Amino acid sequence: MTSDGEEGAIRHGGDLGEARRLFPQAPEPWIDLSTGINPIPYPWPALEASAFTRLPARADLAALEAAAAQAYGARPDHVVAAPGTQALIDLIPRLRPPGRVAVVGPTYAEHAASWARAGHAVAAVADLTTEADVVVVVNPNNPDGRVAPACDLASAAAGLAAGGGWLVVDEAFADLEPVASLCGAPPPGCLVLRSFGKTYGLAGLRLGFAVAAEPLISALRRGIGPWAVSGPAIVIGRRALADEAWRREAAAARSRDAARLDALLAAAGGRIVGGTTLFRTADFSDAQGLFGHLGRAGIFVRRFEAAPARLRFGLPPDEAAWTRLAAALGAR
Repeated sequence: MTSDGEEGAIRHGGDLGEARRLFPQAPEPWIDLSTGINPIPYPWPALEASAFTRLPARADLAALEAAAAQAYGARPDHVVAAPGTQALIDLIPRLRPPGRVAVVGPTYAEHAASWARAGHAVAAVADLTTEADVVVVVNPNNPDGRVAPACDLASAAAGLAAGGGWLVVDEAFADLEPVASLCGAPPPGCLVLRSFGKTYGLAGLRLGFAVAAEPLISALRRGIGPWAVSGPAIVIGRRALADEAWRREAAAARSRDAARLDALLAAAGGRIVGGTTLFRTADFSDAQGLFGHLGRAGIFVRRFEAAPARLRFGLPPDEAAWTRLAAALGAR
């Protein structure tokens, strides 16, 4: 299953190799709008050599997790750091015996694929349910931005926990959104995932977090093992997570960018479906034609074979990219 729901190898955004294969004559540099990553990265600090040359100390990792707890409104002992949320998505299904898993979708397909690889029976559902051993929900959802109220999630978690089940809430896009998070008081049997790279524009750093109460958080910590997070990721992550002013400014600036992008897409005939501060999703009468037109102009966006009228656009990184996108949309 792909990340947009069709059968076959999972396809992700950000693959400029695919873009160049599809559009070999496109002008360079490419404008990659196929991801939901903040195009304005956090200004990472200069790093001491020791960040690369020695194994991270437990105290350093604890300081990183404390910074994440502060940023997410969680207790430090409820937070575990990992080398990206994808590592957690792969690990969590291996922490319980095979059972029935419901994934609220359509959504990020790695969730269903990871549970299936671990031997679970996976079903796609349209809404929250407790008719499973595990329920997975992305909140806000990718690609449509749908938000599940915290009270509904807490109710589902309670129903699942009563039967020994889990609720997995992927809050990868929650940092810059006015979304009520479960990180402050995760219910029993609830695991919350938070992405670092998307918010801070540093996806290559590979850093993510899980938030849960006992005994789940200890099970996750054991499953991840020692030294899972690199020294550079600990240093940069700790600095960025503690920078509340940068996060507030980024949320405001990216919200303005999202509104600007909505206006461009609507002017080009798109019907805005939704999205988040970091990406916008729209339906077009000729989405596949527009995908090709933009690709030939060196602009790569996210298409969905299971929803051929739909395209997802990340945010342009600078005024030159905004100008190229506006020109390409206006010239079709």
